[in-house]
Amino acid sequence: MASSVSTVAAANKGLLSLNNSVAGTSVPSTAFFGKTLKKVNAKGTCSTKVSKRSFRIVGAQEIDEKKQTDQDRWKGLVTDMSDDQQDITRGKGMVDPLFQAPVGTGTHHPVLSSYEYISQGLRQYNLDNTLDGFYIAPAFMDKLVVHITKNFLTLPNIKVPLILGIWGGKGQGKSFQCELVFRKMGINPIMMSAGELESGNAGEPAKLIRQRYREAAEIIRKGNMCVLFINDLDAGAGRMGGTTQYTVNNQMVNATLMNIADNPTNVQLPGMYNKQENARVPIIVTGNDFSTLYAPLIRDGRMEKFYWAPTREDRIGVCKGIFRTDSVPDEHVVRLVDAFPGQSIDFFGALRARVYDDEVRKWIEKTGIEQVGEKLLNSIEGPPKFEQPKMTIDKLLEYGYLLVQEQENVKRVQLADKYLKEAALGDANADAINTGNF
Repeated sequence: MASSVSTVAAANKGLLSLNNSVAGTSVPSTAFFGKTLKKVNAKGTCSTKVSKRSFRIVGAQEIDEKKQTDQDRWKGLVTDMSDDQQDITRGKGMVDPLFQAPVGTGTHHPVLSSYEYISQGLRQYNLDNTLDGFYIAPAFMDKLVVHITKNFLTLPNIKVPLILGIWGGKGQGKSFQCELVFRKMGINPIMMSAGELESGNAGEPAKLIRQRYREAAEIIRKGNMCVLFINDLDAGAGRMGGTTQYTVNNQMVNATLMNIADNPTNVQLPGMYNKQENARVPIIVTGNDFSTLYAPLIRDGRMEKFYWAPTREDRIGVCKGIFRTDSVPDEHVVRLVDAFPGQSIDFFGALRARVYDDEVRKWIEKTGIEQVGEKLLNSIEGPPKFEQPKMTIDKLLEYGYLLVQEQENVKRVQLADKYLKEAALGDANADAINTGNF
Protein backbone atom coordinates (compact mmCIF):
# COMPACT_ATOMS: atom_id res chain seq x y z
CA MET A 1 0.00 0.00 0.00
CA ALA A 2 2.90 2.33 0.84
CA SER A 3 4.56 1.69 -2.50
CA SER A 4 1.38 2.47 -4.40
CA VAL A 5 0.95 5.74 -2.51
CA SER A 6 4.52 6.79 -3.27
CA THR A 7 4.01 5.97 -6.94
CA VAL A 8 0.93 8.14 -7.15
CA ALA A 9 2.71 10.94 -5.30
CA ALA A 10 5.60 10.79 -7.73
CA ALA A 11 3.21 10.87 -10.66
CA ASN A 12 1.41 13.91 -9.28
CA LYS A 13 4.73 15.65 -8.75
CA GLY A 14 5.62 15.06 -12.39
CA LEU A 15 2.35 16.55 -13.57
CA LEU A 16 2.81 19.63 -11.43
CA SER A 17 6.28 20.14 -12.82
CA LEU A 18 4.88 19.87 -16.32
CA ASN A 19 2.29 22.58 -15.76
CA ASN A 20 4.70 24.98 -14.11
CA SER A 21 7.43 24.51 -16.78
CA VAL A 22 10.09 23.62 -14.24
CA ALA A 23 13.02 21.33 -14.88
CA GLY A 24 12.06 18.08 -16.58
CA THR A 25 10.82 15.33 -14.36
CA SER A 26 10.33 11.78 -15.46
CA VAL A 27 6.95 10.27 -14.68
CA PRO A 28 7.10 6.56 -13.88
CA SER A 29 5.16 4.16 -16.03
CA THR A 30 2.34 2.79 -13.86
CA ALA A 31 -0.99 1.08 -14.36
CA PHE A 32 -2.62 4.11 -12.78
CA PHE A 33 -2.25 6.13 -16.01
CA GLY A 34 -2.90 3.26 -18.41
CA LYS A 35 -0.67 1.70 -21.02
CA THR A 36 -0.17 4.62 -23.41
CA LEU A 37 1.42 7.21 -21.09
CA LYS A 38 5.11 6.38 -20.60
CA LYS A 39 7.19 9.48 -19.80
CA VAL A 40 6.46 13.18 -19.88
CA ASN A 41 9.22 15.76 -19.91
CA ALA A 42 8.69 19.48 -19.44
CA LYS A 43 10.56 22.18 -21.34
CA GLY A 44 13.74 23.17 -19.60
CA THR A 45 17.47 22.59 -19.38
CA CYS A 46 17.38 18.87 -19.87
CA SER A 47 19.54 16.80 -22.17
CA THR A 48 16.73 14.35 -22.84
CA LYS A 49 14.84 14.92 -26.08
CA VAL A 50 11.53 16.61 -25.38
CA SER A 51 8.43 15.10 -26.97
CA LYS A 52 6.42 17.44 -29.17
CA ARG A 53 3.16 15.96 -28.00
CA SER A 54 1.18 18.22 -25.69
CA PHE A 55 -0.28 16.78 -22.53
CA ARG A 56 -3.96 17.52 -21.93
CA ILE A 57 -6.60 16.22 -19.58
CA VAL A 58 -9.56 14.65 -21.34
CA GLY A 59 -12.98 15.25 -19.80
CA ALA A 60 -15.59 12.54 -19.41
CA GLN A 61 -17.78 14.09 -22.06
CA GLU A 62 -14.99 13.84 -24.65
CA ILE A 63 -14.45 10.09 -24.34
CA ASP A 64 -15.36 8.12 -27.43
CA GLU A 65 -17.33 5.10 -26.29
CA LYS A 66 -16.60 3.28 -29.56
CA LYS A 67 -12.93 3.07 -28.61
CA GLN A 68 -13.68 1.34 -25.31
CA THR A 69 -13.07 -2.39 -25.37
CA ASP A 70 -14.61 -5.18 -23.37
CA GLN A 71 -11.35 -5.45 -21.39
CA ASP A 72 -11.90 -1.96 -19.97
CA ARG A 73 -12.92 -2.56 -16.36
CA TRP A 74 -14.60 0.87 -16.13
CA LYS A 75 -16.60 0.51 -19.35
CA GLY A 76 -19.99 2.16 -19.08
CA LEU A 77 -19.09 4.25 -16.06
CA VAL A 78 -19.28 7.48 -18.07
CA THR A 79 -22.89 6.89 -19.12
CA ASP A 80 -24.01 5.41 -15.80
CA MET A 81 -27.00 7.48 -14.68
CA SER A 82 -28.22 5.03 -12.03
CA ASP A 83 -29.96 6.24 -8.92
CA ASP A 84 -29.22 5.19 -5.37
CA GLN A 85 -29.15 1.42 -4.91
CA GLN A 86 -31.96 1.61 -2.38
CA ASP A 87 -34.35 3.32 -4.77
CA ILE A 88 -37.54 1.36 -4.33
CA THR A 89 -38.72 2.06 -7.88
CA ARG A 90 -35.59 0.75 -9.58
CA GLY A 91 -37.41 -2.14 -11.24
CA LYS A 92 -40.55 -0.16 -12.06
CA GLY A 93 -41.76 -0.67 -15.59
CA MET A 94 -39.62 -3.75 -16.11
CA VAL A 95 -41.93 -6.25 -14.44
CA ASP A 96 -45.60 -6.87 -13.83
CA PRO A 97 -47.13 -3.50 -12.87
CA LEU A 98 -49.24 -5.06 -10.12
CA PHE A 99 -46.83 -7.34 -8.33
CA GLN A 100 -43.09 -7.75 -8.28
CA ALA A 101 -41.61 -10.58 -10.31
CA PRO A 102 -40.41 -13.89 -8.82
CA VAL A 103 -36.85 -14.65 -7.85
CA GLY A 104 -34.24 -14.94 -10.59
CA THR A 105 -35.65 -12.54 -13.17
CA GLY A 106 -32.90 -10.01 -12.56
CA THR A 107 -35.07 -6.90 -12.25
CA HIS A 108 -34.82 -6.79 -8.46
CA HIS A 109 -31.17 -7.56 -7.99
CA PRO A 110 -30.04 -3.88 -8.05
CA VAL A 111 -32.52 -3.06 -5.25
CA LEU A 112 -30.62 -3.68 -2.04
CA SER A 113 -31.51 -3.28 1.59
CA SER A 114 -29.17 -1.48 3.93
CA TYR A 115 -27.82 -4.82 5.10
CA GLU A 116 -26.65 -5.69 1.58
CA TYR A 117 -23.95 -3.02 1.78
CA ILE A 118 -22.24 -4.92 4.57
CA SER A 119 -19.74 -7.56 3.54
CA GLN A 120 -21.05 -11.10 3.65
CA GLY A 121 -18.09 -12.01 5.84
CA LEU A 122 -19.03 -9.43 8.48
CA ARG A 123 -22.64 -10.49 8.85
CA GLN A 124 -23.13 -13.01 11.62
CA TYR A 125 -26.51 -14.18 12.83
CA ASN A 126 -26.22 -15.98 16.13
CA LEU A 127 -29.96 -16.24 16.75
CA ASP A 128 -31.79 -19.56 16.90
CA ASN A 129 -33.77 -19.50 13.66
CA THR A 130 -35.98 -22.57 14.07
CA LEU A 131 -39.41 -22.94 15.67
CA ASP A 132 -41.29 -26.26 15.91
CA GLY A 133 -39.39 -27.60 12.93
CA PHE A 134 -40.01 -24.52 10.79
CA TYR A 135 -37.13 -22.55 9.33
CA ILE A 136 -36.87 -18.78 9.77
CA ALA A 137 -34.52 -16.95 7.42
CA PRO A 138 -31.70 -15.45 9.53
CA ALA A 139 -31.66 -12.10 7.69
CA PHE A 140 -35.46 -11.82 7.94
CA MET A 141 -35.47 -12.67 11.64
CA ASP A 142 -32.61 -10.30 12.39
CA LYS A 143 -34.33 -7.36 10.70
CA LEU A 144 -37.66 -7.96 12.42
CA VAL A 145 -36.28 -8.63 15.91
CA VAL A 146 -33.94 -5.64 15.81
CA HIS A 147 -36.71 -3.28 14.63
CA ILE A 148 -39.15 -4.39 17.33
CA THR A 149 -36.48 -4.22 20.03
CA LYS A 150 -35.33 -0.74 19.00
CA ASN A 151 -38.88 0.59 19.27
CA PHE A 152 -39.08 -0.55 22.90
CA LEU A 153 -35.71 0.98 23.80
CA THR A 154 -34.87 4.58 24.67
CA LEU A 155 -31.82 5.34 22.56
CA PRO A 156 -29.99 8.64 23.10
CA ASN A 157 -30.68 11.23 20.39
CA ILE A 158 -31.89 8.57 17.96
CA LYS A 159 -35.16 8.75 16.02
CA VAL A 160 -36.25 5.18 15.35
CA PRO A 161 -38.75 4.66 12.48
CA LEU A 162 -42.00 3.30 13.81
CA ILE A 163 -42.99 1.30 10.71
CA LEU A 164 -41.08 -1.61 9.18
CA GLY A 165 -42.13 -2.29 5.61
CA ILE A 166 -41.31 -5.80 4.37
CA TRP A 167 -41.83 -6.03 0.63
CA GLY A 168 -40.86 -8.41 -2.14
CA GLY A 169 -42.10 -10.99 -4.61
CA LYS A 170 -45.46 -12.66 -4.31
CA GLY A 171 -45.67 -15.89 -2.35
CA GLN A 172 -42.24 -15.62 -0.71
CA GLY A 173 -43.52 -16.28 2.82
CA LYS A 174 -43.35 -12.76 4.23
CA SER A 175 -46.48 -13.07 6.38
CA PHE A 176 -45.69 -16.60 7.57
CA GLN A 177 -42.12 -15.68 8.50
CA CYS A 178 -43.48 -12.72 10.49
CA GLU A 179 -45.87 -15.01 12.38
CA LEU A 180 -43.02 -17.38 13.23
CA VAL A 181 -40.90 -14.51 14.58
CA PHE A 182 -43.87 -13.21 16.62
CA ARG A 183 -44.40 -16.64 18.14
CA LYS A 184 -40.71 -17.00 18.95
CA MET A 185 -40.68 -13.60 20.67
CA GLY A 186 -43.90 -14.34 22.56
CA ILE A 187 -45.82 -11.58 20.79
CA ASN A 188 -49.55 -11.80 20.12
CA PRO A 189 -49.94 -9.16 17.39
CA ILE A 190 -53.00 -7.10 16.54
CA MET A 191 -53.71 -8.18 12.96
CA MET A 192 -55.16 -6.13 10.12
CA SER A 193 -55.62 -6.97 6.44
CA ALA A 194 -55.87 -4.91 3.29
CA GLY A 195 -59.60 -5.63 3.08
CA GLU A 196 -60.21 -3.55 6.20
CA LEU A 197 -58.69 -0.44 4.63
CA GLU A 198 -61.78 0.35 2.58
CA SER A 199 -65.34 0.96 3.69
CA GLY A 200 -68.61 2.40 2.52
CA ASN A 201 -68.32 4.98 5.30
CA ALA A 202 -65.73 7.68 4.79
CA GLY A 203 -63.10 7.72 7.52
CA GLU A 204 -63.99 4.32 8.96
CA PRO A 205 -60.70 2.54 8.03
CA ALA A 206 -58.58 5.39 9.44
CA LYS A 207 -60.54 5.24 12.70
CA LEU A 208 -60.11 1.45 12.77
CA ILE A 209 -56.33 1.80 12.50
CA ARG A 210 -56.31 4.17 15.47
CA GLN A 211 -58.51 1.81 17.50
CA ARG A 212 -56.29 -1.19 16.77
CA TYR A 213 -53.17 0.83 17.58
CA ARG A 214 -54.62 1.92 20.93
CA GLU A 215 -55.61 -1.69 21.69
CA ALA A 216 -52.02 -2.76 21.12
CA ALA A 217 -50.79 0.15 23.27
CA GLU A 218 -53.08 -1.00 26.10
CA ILE A 219 -51.61 -4.52 25.91
CA ILE A 220 -48.11 -3.05 26.15
CA ARG A 221 -49.14 -0.89 29.11
CA LYS A 222 -50.17 -4.06 30.94
CA GLY A 223 -46.70 -5.53 30.50
CA ASN A 224 -46.99 -7.69 27.38
CA MET A 225 -45.20 -7.05 24.08
CA CYS A 226 -47.45 -6.33 21.11
CA VAL A 227 -47.20 -5.00 17.56
CA LEU A 228 -49.68 -3.82 14.95
CA PHE A 229 -49.38 -6.05 11.87
CA ILE A 230 -50.96 -4.89 8.58
CA ASN A 231 -50.91 -7.47 5.81
CA ASP A 232 -50.66 -6.43 2.12
CA LEU A 233 -50.76 -2.70 2.79
CA ASP A 234 -50.17 -1.82 -0.87
CA ALA A 235 -53.23 -3.81 -1.96
CA GLY A 236 -55.51 -1.75 0.30
CA ALA A 237 -53.90 1.69 0.27
CA GLY A 238 -51.79 1.64 -2.89
CA ARG A 239 -52.41 2.97 -6.36
CA MET A 240 -52.16 0.05 -8.77
CA GLY A 241 -52.69 1.96 -11.99
CA GLY A 242 -55.00 4.24 -13.90
CA THR A 243 -57.96 1.90 -13.43
CA THR A 244 -57.65 1.91 -9.64
CA GLN A 245 -59.91 4.41 -7.94
CA TYR A 246 -58.16 6.52 -5.30
CA THR A 247 -60.78 7.11 -2.63
CA VAL A 248 -61.02 9.31 0.43
CA ASN A 249 -60.35 6.26 2.59
CA ASN A 250 -57.09 5.51 0.74
CA GLN A 251 -55.99 9.07 1.35
CA MET A 252 -56.95 9.00 5.03
CA VAL A 253 -55.26 5.64 5.64
CA ASN A 254 -51.99 7.00 4.29
CA ALA A 255 -52.38 10.22 6.29
CA THR A 256 -53.25 8.34 9.49
CA LEU A 257 -50.22 6.09 9.25
CA MET A 258 -48.06 9.15 8.63
CA ASN A 259 -49.51 10.90 11.67
CA ILE A 260 -49.03 7.85 13.91
CA ALA A 261 -45.42 7.46 12.71
CA ASP A 262 -44.74 11.10 13.62
CA ASN A 263 -46.58 10.99 16.97
CA PRO A 264 -46.55 7.35 18.15
CA THR A 265 -47.33 8.19 21.80
CA ASN A 266 -50.21 10.58 21.13
CA VAL A 267 -52.79 8.66 19.09
CA GLN A 268 -56.29 9.93 19.82
CA LEU A 269 -59.75 8.97 18.64
CA PRO A 270 -62.36 11.48 17.45
CA GLY A 271 -63.95 13.11 20.48
CA MET A 272 -61.18 12.00 22.85
CA TYR A 273 -58.59 14.74 23.23
CA ASN A 274 -56.84 14.06 26.51
CA LYS A 275 -53.21 14.64 27.37
CA GLN A 276 -52.56 11.07 28.44
CA GLU A 277 -49.81 9.44 26.38
CA ASN A 278 -50.15 5.90 25.09
CA ALA A 279 -47.40 3.34 24.71
CA ARG A 280 -45.33 3.22 21.55
CA VAL A 281 -46.38 0.31 19.30
CA PRO A 282 -44.14 -0.96 16.48
CA ILE A 283 -46.02 -1.31 13.18
CA ILE A 284 -45.09 -4.09 10.76
CA VAL A 285 -46.52 -3.93 7.22
CA THR A 286 -46.05 -6.30 4.29
CA GLY A 287 -46.60 -5.77 0.59
CA ASN A 288 -45.44 -6.54 -2.92
CA ASP A 289 -44.66 -3.08 -4.29
CA PHE A 290 -44.35 -0.10 -1.96
CA SER A 291 -43.85 2.30 -4.86
CA THR A 292 -47.65 2.25 -5.18
CA LEU A 293 -48.00 3.87 -1.76
CA TYR A 294 -48.01 7.57 -0.96
CA ALA A 295 -44.36 8.63 -1.22
CA PRO A 296 -44.14 10.65 2.05
CA LEU A 297 -45.38 7.59 3.96
CA ILE A 298 -42.46 5.41 2.91
CA ARG A 299 -39.72 7.97 3.54
CA ASP A 300 -36.90 6.78 5.76
CA GLY A 301 -37.90 8.76 8.86
CA ARG A 302 -41.28 7.04 9.05
CA MET A 303 -40.78 3.61 7.47
CA GLU A 304 -37.75 1.37 7.44
CA LYS A 305 -37.88 -0.71 4.27
CA PHE A 306 -36.65 -4.28 3.93
CA TYR A 307 -36.62 -6.00 0.56
CA TRP A 308 -37.11 -9.73 1.08
CA ALA A 309 -35.74 -12.03 -1.63
CA PRO A 310 -35.01 -15.47 -0.17
CA THR A 311 -31.70 -17.02 -1.14
CA ARG A 312 -31.28 -20.61 -2.25
CA GLU A 313 -30.40 -21.60 1.32
CA ASP A 314 -33.53 -19.87 2.62
CA ARG A 315 -35.73 -21.63 0.07
CA ILE A 316 -34.23 -25.00 0.92
CA GLY A 317 -34.66 -24.39 4.65
CA VAL A 318 -38.31 -23.37 4.28
CA CYS A 319 -39.06 -26.35 2.01
CA LYS A 320 -37.54 -28.72 4.54
CA GLY A 321 -40.09 -27.38 7.00
CA ILE A 322 -42.91 -27.86 4.46
CA PHE A 323 -42.02 -31.55 3.90
CA ARG A 324 -40.84 -32.21 7.47
CA THR A 325 -43.68 -34.70 8.23
CA ASP A 326 -43.47 -36.54 4.88
CA SER A 327 -40.08 -38.21 5.37
CA VAL A 328 -38.69 -36.58 2.23
CA PRO A 329 -34.86 -36.80 2.30
CA ASP A 330 -32.97 -33.53 2.42
CA GLU A 331 -31.19 -34.25 -0.85
CA HIS A 332 -34.57 -34.69 -2.56
CA VAL A 333 -35.73 -31.32 -1.19
CA VAL A 334 -32.59 -29.68 -2.57
CA ARG A 335 -33.18 -31.32 -5.95
CA LEU A 336 -36.80 -30.17 -5.94
CA VAL A 337 -35.86 -26.56 -5.15
CA ASP A 338 -33.19 -26.53 -7.85
CA ALA A 339 -35.66 -27.96 -10.39
CA PHE A 340 -37.96 -24.92 -9.99
CA PRO A 341 -35.63 -21.96 -9.33
CA GLY A 342 -38.04 -19.26 -10.51
CA GLN A 343 -40.99 -20.35 -8.39
CA SER A 344 -42.12 -18.74 -5.16
CA ILE A 345 -42.02 -20.56 -1.84
CA ASP A 346 -45.78 -21.12 -1.70
CA PHE A 347 -45.42 -23.09 -4.95
CA PHE A 348 -43.93 -25.95 -2.94
CA GLY A 349 -46.78 -25.80 -0.42
CA ALA A 350 -49.27 -26.08 -3.27
CA LEU A 351 -47.19 -28.90 -4.70
CA ARG A 352 -47.44 -30.86 -1.45
CA ALA A 353 -51.21 -30.36 -1.32
CA ARG A 354 -51.47 -31.58 -4.92
CA VAL A 355 -50.01 -34.97 -3.97
CA TYR A 356 -53.14 -35.74 -1.94
CA ASP A 357 -55.31 -35.48 -5.07
CA ASP A 358 -54.84 -39.18 -5.85
CA GLU A 359 -55.91 -40.24 -2.35
CA VAL A 360 -58.99 -38.00 -2.44
CA ARG A 361 -59.88 -39.27 -5.91
CA LYS A 362 -59.70 -42.90 -4.73
CA TRP A 363 -61.96 -42.11 -1.77
CA ILE A 364 -64.54 -40.42 -4.02
CA GLU A 365 -64.60 -43.43 -6.36
CA LYS A 366 -65.01 -45.78 -3.42
CA THR A 367 -67.75 -43.72 -1.75
CA GLY A 368 -69.65 -42.59 -4.82
CA ILE A 369 -70.29 -39.03 -5.88
CA GLU A 370 -73.88 -39.13 -4.58
CA GLN A 371 -72.70 -40.00 -1.05
CA VAL A 372 -69.88 -37.48 -0.75
CA GLY A 373 -71.95 -34.80 1.00
CA GLU A 374 -73.44 -37.26 3.46
CA LYS A 375 -70.07 -38.76 4.33
CA LEU A 376 -68.42 -35.39 4.80
CA LEU A 377 -71.09 -33.54 6.82
CA ASN A 378 -73.59 -35.92 8.40
CA SER A 379 -71.62 -39.12 8.85
CA ILE A 380 -71.84 -40.99 12.14
CA GLU A 381 -68.32 -42.31 11.66
CA GLY A 382 -66.96 -38.78 11.41
CA PRO A 383 -64.92 -37.26 8.62
CA PRO A 384 -62.81 -39.68 6.56
CA LYS A 385 -59.19 -40.24 7.47
CA PHE A 386 -56.41 -40.62 4.94
CA GLU A 387 -53.11 -42.35 5.27
CA GLN A 388 -50.16 -40.15 4.54
CA PRO A 389 -49.15 -40.79 0.91
CA LYS A 390 -45.57 -41.62 0.10
CA MET A 391 -43.98 -38.61 -1.52
CA THR A 392 -41.24 -39.63 -3.91
CA ILE A 393 -39.08 -37.20 -5.84
CA ASP A 394 -40.49 -38.46 -9.15
CA LYS A 395 -44.06 -37.82 -8.05
CA LEU A 396 -43.20 -34.38 -6.71
CA LEU A 397 -41.44 -33.41 -9.94
CA GLU A 398 -44.38 -34.69 -12.00
CA TYR A 399 -46.92 -32.57 -10.10
CA GLY A 400 -44.52 -29.64 -10.12
CA TYR A 401 -44.32 -29.59 -13.90
CA LEU A 402 -48.13 -29.81 -14.07
CA LEU A 403 -48.42 -26.70 -11.88
CA VAL A 404 -45.88 -24.88 -14.04
CA GLN A 405 -47.87 -25.79 -17.15
CA GLU A 406 -51.01 -24.29 -15.62
CA GLN A 407 -49.10 -21.11 -14.85
CA GLU A 408 -47.94 -20.88 -18.44
CA ASN A 409 -51.50 -21.36 -19.67
CA VAL A 410 -52.70 -18.43 -17.59
CA LYS A 411 -50.00 -16.18 -19.06
CA ARG A 412 -50.37 -17.48 -22.61
CA VAL A 413 -54.14 -17.81 -22.98
CA GLN A 414 -55.55 -14.39 -22.14
CA LEU A 415 -59.21 -14.92 -22.78
CA ALA A 416 -60.32 -11.52 -21.49
CA ASP A 417 -58.63 -9.76 -24.40
CA LYS A 418 -60.10 -12.23 -26.86
CA TYR A 419 -63.62 -11.78 -25.49
CA LEU A 420 -63.43 -8.06 -26.14
CA LYS A 421 -62.18 -8.52 -29.70
CA GLU A 422 -64.02 -11.56 -30.99
CA ALA A 423 -66.52 -14.22 -29.99
CA ALA A 424 -63.97 -16.98 -29.66
CA LEU A 425 -62.10 -18.96 -27.08
CA GLY A 426 -58.81 -17.42 -28.16
CA ASP A 427 -55.95 -19.89 -27.94
CA ALA A 428 -57.62 -22.04 -25.29
CA ASN A 429 -58.13 -24.92 -27.73
CA ALA A 430 -55.10 -24.26 -29.92
CA ASP A 431 -53.15 -27.15 -28.45
CA ALA A 432 -56.01 -29.58 -28.93
CA ILE A 433 -56.59 -28.40 -32.50
CA ASN A 434 -52.91 -28.75 -33.41
CA THR A 435 -52.71 -32.27 -32.01
CA GLY A 436 -55.98 -33.36 -33.60
CA ASN A 437 -57.72 -34.03 -30.29
CA PHE A 438 -60.24 -31.19 -30.49
